[in-house]
Amino acid sequence: MARSTAAKTPSKTTGAAPSLDTKSRPSRRRGKDTFEVILTTAGELLAEVGFERLTTNLVCERAGLTPPALYRYFPNKYALLKELAHRLMEAQDKVVLDWLESGGTTAASLEESVAKNRDLQKQINAITRAFPGGDWILRALRALPVLQEVRTTSRDMVAQRLLEILKADNPAASEDRLRTATRLTTQMMYAATEMVLEEPDQDEDKINEEICWMVGLYYQHLTRQPPAPPGN
Repeated sequence: MARSTAAKTPSKTTGAAPSLDTKSRPSRRRGKDTFEVILTTAGELLAEVGFERLTTNLVCERAGLTPPALYRYFPNKYALLKELAHRLMEAQDKVVLDWLESGGTTAASLEESVAKNRDLQKQINAITRAFPGGDWILRALRALPVLQEVRTTSRDMVAQRLLEILKADNPAASEDRLRTATRLTTQMMYAATEMVLEEPDQDEDKINEEICWMVGLYYQHLTRQPPAPPGN
């Protein structure tokens, strides 16, 4: 099925931007089940038709729900996309934070650093690929201004934690340069995942290898201790 990646954001002439907030979150089992069915169905449809053609009516038809049942929780499809995006970002972030806390940035050699980053990248790709509509969620996060905050919040949080770890391990390194580096490399890793998922004809192993060498060499340069002054 051909997929269009063009994004149609809400018209600016219609007044205020649509609400992206979930109206309510169910507390009872039946409501929770309905909530999850809506999201699962939306993700499956997203993978089939893309975010441009996704509608709340399609979700209701596929899920066997009435529109009021959906609108009880989600005011529009953008609220659905936001909830799906939050869940995908949280799943990715958990893996990255666990990797950081387990010493992912610590390596005895450049080769080991590349290997550790490569393993992390494979995990992120696998999680995103397994997530219903994962590749289309990445497109929506990049293309729809109303959703970009979800992406930037996730990126900035990961970059900040990475900065804290790298600064503690490399006190002589420039904090300003490390801060810029963590944001750049986090964005680069996101972009590599997008490339792998959105262009399935690409060689995933090769892309992972190249991006991890780029990141490894970059940090080796930034954290290398300056030579001692003559006579010391």
